[in-house]
Amino acid sequence: MTETLSIREARARLAEILSNAEAGDFTVITRKGERVGAVVPIEVLDAVEEAADQLLAREAAAHVDEPTVSMAELLADLFSDDQGAA
Repeated sequence: MTETLSIREARARLAEILSNAEAGDFTVITRKGERVGAVVPIEVLDAVEEAADQLLAREAAAHVDEPTVSMAELLADLFSDDQGAA
């Protein structure tokens, strides 16, 4: 079940909202009628973070064989571009 509350309502009912999250419910928080956040079960956050980690790992693996540059080379390129633009 998803409930929508204003920030004011959420402040007043925080303990209840957290109990609801433990029970698997979502609570959407609004500011001036616009959705700005949500309180979700911690398992949902853990799953989102794990999915993001896997996506980043796949992206990194796709580029592992590409050539690299040192920090000194990167900085030299950055500063040489700045000098040319001035």
